[in-house]
Amino acid sequence: MVKLALIGKHVSGSFSPTMHEFLLKRMGESCTYEKISLPPEQFQENIEEIFAQYDGFNVTMPYKREILPFLNELCGDAQVFQSVNTVVAKTRAGYNTDGFGFLLMLQNEGIELEGKKVLVLGTGGAGRSAIKALTGAGAAVYAYNRTPERMMRVYSAFGDFTPLCEIPLERFDIIVNCTGIGANESVGQLPEVRFAGGNTASAEALLKLCDTAVDLIYLPKKSEFLLVAEHCGKRTLNGLAMLFFQAYRSDCIYLGRESSLAEAKKLWEEYREENQ
Repeated sequence: MVKLALIGKHVSGSFSPTMHEFLLKRMGESCTYEKISLPPEQFQENIEEIFAQYDGFNVTMPYKREILPFLNELCGDAQVFQSVNTVVAKTRAGYNTDGFGFLLMLQNEGIELEGKKVLVLGTGGAGRSAIKALTGAGAAVYAYNRTPERMMRVYSAFGDFTPLCEIPLERFDIIVNCTGIGANESVGQLPEVRFAGGNTASAEALLKLCDTAVDLIYLPKKSEFLLVAEHCGKRTLNGLAMLFFQAYRSDCIYLGRESSLAEAKKLWEEYREENQ
């Protein structure tokens, strides 16, 4: 029996337990998977107990970087992203499966990235993962954070994209919302953006210029960001498949087994059939 958990600020509505239980069963293992919602002021006082109680745990906003001081080792993408969403408790090793899940989600939907102009909104843990995954796939990436200091810290770490603290009102092939705005207490809201040259255009004006809008949020199924994009006639995609694919990769890490793109896609189709 593998004992797992998810920690974040608001995780009560997460689909993670259902996904991990499904995946581990298919991998021949049984598990328990608990959801632990922690306000920021309680994170540090509870994290050691979480290490002691679980074999591993997943980390979501806003703790993907806050977990770093408590780890002994960063592996793979976590080292590059400086952001962790998967922890093996015994070794205190941190991993990041966001990039794997994000790219596989887009690939599975037939969304081409090579040479595409992509705007990423938000440069937190999820945004960093998306930036690196997209640049690695050959996209021309523009990343936005309205705080110059934060924007330049990410640019100094990665450097292989165009940093924006103001967004030019011009065409992008794909716009990705990595801000988390539109979920939990911000349901119904759009991410706030500042346009270049003092332009007072709305987020809708920007979405009208893209082909595809992607939101990493999956609850609600259609965020305000996606509803506006859909109203503009754009292709839309939420983050549910990304959650599944990153969960698959996390479970492979917990069990010490190799991951397979073909297996991940097959299991996703089976999961969708069972949970429609």
